[in-house]
Parts: sequence; C-alpha cells; structure tokens
Amino acid sequence: MVELVTFGEAMLRLSPPAGERLETAGELRCRVGGAESNVAVAGARLGLETAWLSKLPDSPLGRRVQTALRKHGTDPRIVWAEEGRQGTYYLERGARPRASRVVYDRENTPIQTARPEELDTDAIERAECFLTTGITPALSERLFETTESLLGTETLTAFDLNYREKLWTAAEAKRAYEELLPAVDLLFAPERDVRSVLGYEGEPEALAMRLRERFDCETVVLTRGPDGALARTREETVEQSAVSAETVDPVGTGDAFVGGYLSRALSGASVARSLAYGAATAALKRTIAGDAAVVTQSDVEAVLEEKTAEIQR
Repeated sequence: MVELVTFGEAMLRLSPPAGERLETAGELRCRVGGAESNVAVAGARLGLETAWLSKLPDSPLGRRVQTALRKHGTDPRIVWAEEGRQGTYYLERGARPRASRVVYDRENTPIQTARPEELDTDAIERAECFLTTGITPALSERLFETTESLLGTETLTAFDLNYREKLWTAAEAKRAYEELLPAVDLLFAPERDVRSVLGYEGEPEALAMRLRERFDCETVVLTRGPDGALARTREETVEQSAVSAETVDPVGTGDAFVGGYLSRALSGASVARSLAYGAATAALKRTIAGDAAVVTQSDVEAVLEEKTAEIQR
C-alpha cells in the first residue's frame, strides 16, 4: 500500500556550470525537481512507499520527469496531456557578491488544468498521508480548486506553505492559505512565511501555537532555517537544532526536511525522532547537487549518531 501520496508540478532544471552566466553559457546541465516530487523521493529513499500525482505533456521531456522519479523509487502516477509543454526553470548559481538567479518558464503547462477526476484520488484515500504545498494552488485558479478538493479527503493531510513571490503576492497567498489550511492536519510552515505572508508576530513557539489553534491542525512544524525547527502538537512543544553542513546545492533543502520528517512520522516514530530525521535529511541534501535528496537511511542514521556524539562530548 502506498503510504505517502504527493501532488504537484515537477520541472526540468537547467543550470550552467558553476561560475558561468546564463547569457554566455555554452552548455546547461538538466535535472528534475519540484517541491512535492522532492518530498516523495526523500520519503521513498527513507523507506516509505510513495506516489506522486501530476499532469505532464506526453513528450520526451515529460517522460524524462517520469523516468527520473522512478529511478529514485517513487511511483509517478501521471495524467498524460496531448497539449501543453514541460515546465522548466533556469538556475544560475551566484558567488559573493553576485546572488544566484532563478528564471521560471512554466506557462501553459498541463498541470494548470488538472482536475480531481483525472487524478488517482483512490490512492489518496487509501494512503496514510497526502501532501501538497503552497506552490501548487498558486499556479492557476483551477489548481487552487483541485488542491482544495484533494485536501478534503479523509486521509491525513499535510501541507507546506512554501510561498513563492514570483507566483503570487503575499496578500493572494494569505487569502488562499486561510481557505485551505482548515483542512490540513499536519502543517509545515517556514517561519519567514508565517511572518511575511500571514503577518504573525511573536516568539517561534507562540507562532506555532497560534497556527495550530487558528486552523485546528493536529501538528504544526515551524521550520527556521539555520535556527532549526519546532513542532507544536496538542500536548507538547518539541525543538530541534539545525545540523550543520557544507553547502553544495541548497535547492530542495526544505523538501528534504519534510520528506525526512514524514518518513519517521508515518512509521510511528515520535515527533522528536521525526524532527531529528528531518534535520539530518535536510543537512545531507545541502551536500548533494540537484533538487532531490539522494540519501539512504544509513546516511541519516550516521549523521544523527555524529550529532549525538558531539552533544555528549
């Protein structure tokens, strides 16, 4: 049985070699990535049975996405469209003082027209958990409606705010979140989004408590970047420090955290253990090029053992 089902868009990521500009590069490296597919991959590599739902063009580029996700152990359950194009984004890595630059090219992609009746909703209903993120409802009005419908299932629902200012304004995102979040059981909320989009103020624990009470979530996980993470349940608050890492590629770090957390939470682990797994998976992702957390359970366990040894010294 599939334990975790995610829904969203995956794109082709095109990047020039380090130190080169998009406008002058003679070659581009192609990878596959998307928030929800990244979570499914991380979960699969850490022991979960996962599936990713989406709508892609029936083309060589769409099939490249399918092949990449299968390679990492997740099951891509795709609606193939005759019209539309494969979404892409271009990443030009910066070096101080030049910032990195991202250029999106995702207009007229098939997923923007996806309806619940096209998708494998039976998989969602049978799964232990269904996850999507704030990126998906931002792509079109149709996808907002589809996201709202899918979150209405009886399955445990998880949602990552994942605000993207290039997709919609903070005011638009706030209105959408306030409509969607009452249906969410497990909320992953970057602290920066809680403050800048929802407009909440206060200490991290107070933010998590306010979110849980406002939207009646079972658990709120507040992710805090280099300051770690904090989870608030109905019974307790649990904190987790970040795990330091040498950064090769930061893209997908948050998705790796979510995938790592869910890999333990859906296996019956405690909130503390799930947070630790999320932090370790996120740290490992920063050392890996590309969007996906190409990790193993032994990788994560080794990081946690080293972290424990550091604390005991």
